[in-house]
Amino acid sequence: MNKSKVLKTMTMTAVSVGLTMGLVSLVSGIEIKPAPSLSEGQGKWMAGDLHTHTVQSDDSRPTQTLDFLLDKALNVYKLDWMILSNHLRSSKFDKDGNLLAKPVPFAYAMESIEIPHVKDLQAGGMFADKMIISGAEWDMPTHDHVNVVLFQNESSLDTATDGAKEFQYLFTTLSESLFDPIDVAAWKNRNGTIRPNQTAADALAAFAWLKAHYPTTSVATINHPSRNPNKYTIKDLRQMNDLAPDIVFMIEGMVGNQMEPDRGGYTSAYIDANLPNRTYGGVDAIVAKVGGVWDALLGEGRHIWNIADSDSHFKIDTASNSSGYYPGEYSKNYVWMPDSNQGTATGVISSLRDGRMFGVFGDLINALDFRIVGSSGTAFMGQEIKVGAGEKIKLTIRFKSPDLNNYLKPVDGNTLANMKPVVKHVDLIVGDVTPKASPDSAAYTVATNPTTRVLKRFTAADWKVGKDGFASVTIQLVASKNQYFRLRGTNLAVDAPGLSFNGEPLADQKTWVLNNQGGVDNNGRVNAINDRNYSSLWFYSNPVFVSVK
Repeated sequence: MNKSKVLKTMTMTAVSVGLTMGLVSLVSGIEIKPAPSLSEGQGKWMAGDLHTHTVQSDDSRPTQTLDFLLDKALNVYKLDWMILSNHLRSSKFDKDGNLLAKPVPFAYAMESIEIPHVKDLQAGGMFADKMIISGAEWDMPTHDHVNVVLFQNESSLDTATDGAKEFQYLFTTLSESLFDPIDVAAWKNRNGTIRPNQTAADALAAFAWLKAHYPTTSVATINHPSRNPNKYTIKDLRQMNDLAPDIVFMIEGMVGNQMEPDRGGYTSAYIDANLPNRTYGGVDAIVAKVGGVWDALLGEGRHIWNIADSDSHFKIDTASNSSGYYPGEYSKNYVWMPDSNQGTATGVISSLRDGRMFGVFGDLINALDFRIVGSSGTAFMGQEIKVGAGEKIKLTIRFKSPDLNNYLKPVDGNTLANMKPVVKHVDLIVGDVTPKASPDSAAYTVATNPTTRVLKRFTAADWKVGKDGFASVTIQLVASKNQYFRLRGTNLAVDAPGLSFNGEPLADQKTWVLNNQGGVDNNGRVNAINDRNYSSLWFYSNPVFVSVK
């Protein structure tokens, strides 16, 4: 943990903002030592990826074997942990890309192929210090994809494969004939003959099933939520979180598939009606739009977190199709894991559930300390601090960027472009928190939070870079009502043509390159996509809540 230092006294500059929040003071470049906090503890930041695929997914490629993916994620790009999430469909290949005698439901392949091989590697010393978890990506009825992970017990990282098989049988449309008849008979005896795999109510039934059978050892992540129009309403998201708040609490806002011409694979027609189904600087509109869906959920005090993933299937195939970067190459999700949480199922879930994490593209930053200090102590991302009305609180932001990121030129080569990521500005975003909307009220369908706004935009003129490489800034606020605070930062100027306007990211456009004959220049296209992505880098923090007594 990076400790704040007390620097020499400097003059504070008061900045009046005329908000109901009260006085805001900007302390340029000054780090104020936080009060001690029991929640800080011993631990470390661990970078990972919750959404990855191998050849055992039907839309991956034969070259993306399990060994290949693990090597890229854990050796080349140095992730500390990862979740394997092949599609919960049928699996046609073994771990090396060889055809099986006949397809099997993936939950069976996970049990007999994927998990044993990972254990063999770790027993032999490969990746022994890494956390490798097997989950699956579920085609949720009427909605879109959800990553589902079920742990066998609280003390290990072992996947509950019997539960995964039963879940796949019950809540997918895969033919019953592919499942073991003995298993099917047992499942029918336990659950009845109906397979709830068609309706939105069936999707809720699946979350209820997880809650009933794996209440503390399962987690479900809503992937690329706005990729296709009309897949979710905010009512859907509220219902899922209300039903299973300790299971459905993560939204993949910083989506994968960033190497696709339509950034993130968001292929809806480029018309105004589909602006909610675009990415903005590679980020789903749910998270990217200030005052939008995520802010509406946070504005009810919901602990729903944004995450960043690769959704890695393959990077560029032999036909010059492109999909996503390798795990850890472009997207990283940093999670604070206390020492007690490392290496166990409940530890991983607890750290994710705590929300002390941030997502980043292109290694724009590789460390972030965002905290609020008041008379009652310190609150970090994902936490809440309770203060008295009119009390002065201090928000401290500290971040660091690496010397180089993974920008390759050309994208399919091995030569770094020697790009040092530089944060141009960091936005402190604030929104009011009010009680949760009642399911039978009109407010339950409202997808905006009109109180959310950029409270302060920081640039290099506001922060001071210390000898440890951390840029730091502290502001002082007067707390007058329940609110949350979150951060986003970028390498873009406030107004970057085609990429940002007035500091807000613009909707990403399709990247396509034609050759002299009017056909597609595949080599030019994949390099233009890569250039596009590294020209528009972002990080997003999870919020800190302030409750006024």
